[in-house]
Amino acid sequence: MTKTLIAYFSHAGQNYSHGRIRSLSVGNTAVAAKKIHAMIDSDLFYIDTVRKYPDDHMKKIEIAKQEFNENARPELTARVENMDDYDTVIVAYPNWWTTMPMAVFTFLESYDLSGKKICPLITHGGSGFSNSLEDIRRLCPGSKITEGLAINGDDVAESDKVIERWLGRIGLK
Repeated sequence: MTKTLIAYFSHAGQNYSHGRIRSLSVGNTAVAAKKIHAMIDSDLFYIDTVRKYPDDHMKKIEIAKQEFNENARPELTARVENMDDYDTVIVAYPNWWTTMPMAVFTFLESYDLSGKKICPLITHGGSGFSNSLEDIRRLCPGSKITEGLAINGDDVAESDKVIERWLGRIGLK
């Protein structure tokens, strides 16, 4: 029997959406992760950082840019203590500076994911996966990386059918 973990990083507060900055009470990636959790038998794990990102969009992207440029590994608030129990890990994240947030790098580097199926899902504002799939392959060389799913943040609320089809294609539904 397989066991699936949905590990997601998401940021509420100000986000670029529909051509302008607007405030989200729940981040787009959290919406997608919770939709998947409702569709399949899975556990949820929020990738949370010790140092919180500001709600202000411009300040947040400046910090994200700095972390990217420094190849930083932000400290996380918690670990998945039973990672060995999972054979499938859905990694969900927004596109920050052409890849995953650096906190997702921290998460992926914190475990031996060899032999696990890694299923990437990204929310974005128009740039899709950018370099994140290559980064996941590099960080998880012993894992089977499935087809990913890129969802525009503006469309995440209505993405149920797209998510269901993706879950079917990667063997989770």
